[in-house]
Amino acid sequence: MGDILKMNRMMIIGTGSALPERVLANSDLEKMVDTSDEWITSRSGIKTRHIAAKGEETSKLSTAAAMKALEMANIGAEDLDMIIVGTITSEISMPSCACLVQKNIGAVNAFAFDINSACCGFLYGLDIAEKYIKTNPDMHVLVIGAENLSARVNWQDRNTCVLFGDGAGAAVVSGSSSGRGMIGGRMYSDGRLHKLLWMNSAPSMNPALAIPDHDGSYIKMAGRDVFKYAVRALSQAVTDVLDQEGFDLADVNIVVPHQANIRILKSLADRLDIPLEKLYINVYKYGNTSAASIPIALDEANRAGLLPEGEMILLCAFGGGFTWGASLLRW
Repeated sequence: MGDILKMNRMMIIGTGSALPERVLANSDLEKMVDTSDEWITSRSGIKTRHIAAKGEETSKLSTAAAMKALEMANIGAEDLDMIIVGTITSEISMPSCACLVQKNIGAVNAFAFDINSACCGFLYGLDIAEKYIKTNPDMHVLVIGAENLSARVNWQDRNTCVLFGDGAGAAVVSGSSSGRGMIGGRMYSDGRLHKLLWMNSAPSMNPALAIPDHDGSYIKMAGRDVFKYAVRALSQAVTDVLDQEGFDLADVNIVVPHQANIRILKSLADRLDIPLEKLYINVYKYGNTSAASIPIALDEANRAGLLPEGEMILLCAFGGGFTWGASLLRW
């Protein structure tokens, strides 16, 4: 089998997550837009989502998740060498959300940066961290996925505003020679399809570079097309990483996918010919939190004791860009 002992494998040694206090239920949305609980639930599986308030900016949620991950890892912020935040909704454009987290937790010895890969932000971050740790297994890296998508949706568009929520998830990773940790990953992107899921930046201060008819910096999505590409791309990434590492789906104990909506998750399970119960699903509680969805789910499953040591965990995500990928870990 492909799970041969490898030196300098990257292992997750601590997880954490943070969610805004306010919960927005489907019944609340019925009062805001022309929708219903039945309509939202049947199309997305989402019942509630968390919405940020003042003091719950992306960097603040990231910081709270980071502190929980550091506590589980039993290391101090000063022990961190690098901080990576996957986000498309930092409260400011510069400096990075990662630099704000570094300041907040006192990670004086780390360098920090953000990556913009939408819902794949956490997976891309893990992939980057793994490359560093392969060459320096003593490194400690903090990888975060965090979003405040409530700041970037059109609250008059019932096709999108019902889908998204806010939150942050984090993982502390380091080197391991025990056979546990990252086995392999496959990351992809296709910028040709970006107009199927995209978001304008803030209006340009240079008239020559202004976007004509700029109607707001909010998420725009061609839902049916995204669904079609997402299921196909996710199943491809899962199959590719398993083939690459010499495993099959029977070797995987649990799949932790990006929590986009229940229809995508059910279609993914059907396409992979695995029971839906093999997927960890919490989309009904939190909605689509983009880069935060996998680390939130991973932390939730971890703290519930659903990830016993030695089990095979498969992570997979698809997001705007398009970006997609899958990672295989021995927990």
